[in-house]
Amino acid sequence: MSSSLHSARLIELAHLFLKLGTIGFGGPNAHIAMMEEEVVVKRQWLRREEFLDLIGATNLIPGPNSTEIAIHVGYLYAGWLGLIVAGVCFILPAVLITLGFAWAYVALGALPQLAFLLYGIKPAVLAIVVDALWRLGKKAVKNRILFAIALIVILLVWFARVSEIVALLLGGFLGMLWLKTPHDRSNEQANLLITGLTLTSALKATAAVGLTTVPFSLWQLGWTFLKIGSVLFGGGYVLIAFIQGSFVDNLGWLTQQQLFDAIAIGQFTPGPILSTATFIGYVIGGIPGAIVSTIGIFLPSFVFVVVLNPVIPLLRRSEWASAFLDAVNVSAVGLMVVVTVQLAIATLGKSSAPFIDVLATMIALMSALLAIRFRVSAVWLVLGGAAIAWAASWLGYL
Repeated sequence: MSSSLHSARLIELAHLFLKLGTIGFGGPNAHIAMMEEEVVVKRQWLRREEFLDLIGATNLIPGPNSTEIAIHVGYLYAGWLGLIVAGVCFILPAVLITLGFAWAYVALGALPQLAFLLYGIKPAVLAIVVDALWRLGKKAVKNRILFAIALIVILLVWFARVSEIVALLLGGFLGMLWLKTPHDRSNEQANLLITGLTLTSALKATAAVGLTTVPFSLWQLGWTFLKIGSVLFGGGYVLIAFIQGSFVDNLGWLTQQQLFDAIAIGQFTPGPILSTATFIGYVIGGIPGAIVSTIGIFLPSFVFVVVLNPVIPLLRRSEWASAFLDAVNVSAVGLMVVVTVQLAIATLGKSSAPFIDVLATMIALMSALLAIRFRVSAVWLVLGGAAIAWAASWLGYL
């Protein structure tokens, strides 16, 4: 390929993925549909079969699917530089927009006249998480073994305080063994239960006990997001479980309220939902925190595409790899169940009778119905929750 043709291709990639990163609302499925329209139908850079292969390939590696498809397209169309240009240009608009929201949040978020809006936004955010859990769960829980793995992951995280990364990988390896090892179906449930209880007991001794605030470290912030980006199966919403476990529960650098706000703001930004890491990083550590968090969460996707691209056809044909992926995805469902229950307690619970916030519960139920049954956009759910809170405040309820 001549240098002039290569430069022209890089410019094309930059133009396309900057556009998609700016207008890409609606989550990864919407992003992938837009990419297919652009690179298959309009520009004919890839055949439809090749594009479908990319979708299958990204399901085999951790990280945000739509971002990794953009990276793959760039690599196939313009080599190494194309990989970097496509990935960075798709991510950059979301990161910059999220950074602007983070700055405004830190500067204005403490104003008491805005606090009442959060009363309605929080249950709407809870409904958005429930909707993501419902969709992921329907796809991931394919049989009784996978259902049992999800339950074991829930036990390990909730009762034994096992870290999300350990639970996710452990669930994946256990599932790989159970799904691919011959066993007596009559003893299947008993074997799964015994194994789960044994794992819980063994790991409970090494689990974290109590919550302490760890002094802030920029390196630890970046390293934590790098670890999360390296094992993030199951889609962008699983990131919430990792943030809850790492930054709220273990390190104490983020409050439950800030987590809710990060999720809510993530609904207003285009591009990959993992740009939420930029918001979290800025809230915790300012501009340096936003930079290291963004690099940490997205860097593994670039590395995985480079390293695994040549061997992806082999992985797709491997029954063991397929079983591991199924088990990891259902383990991600278990992680989301835990964080959803934690968010529900924080959002809907009260310290006095009747112990349930009736209005917040109604907002959550209504938002969940609109999301699951009628596929209403998360943006409208968040705005609707804020509007109800405004009306309740105006009527003197709040």
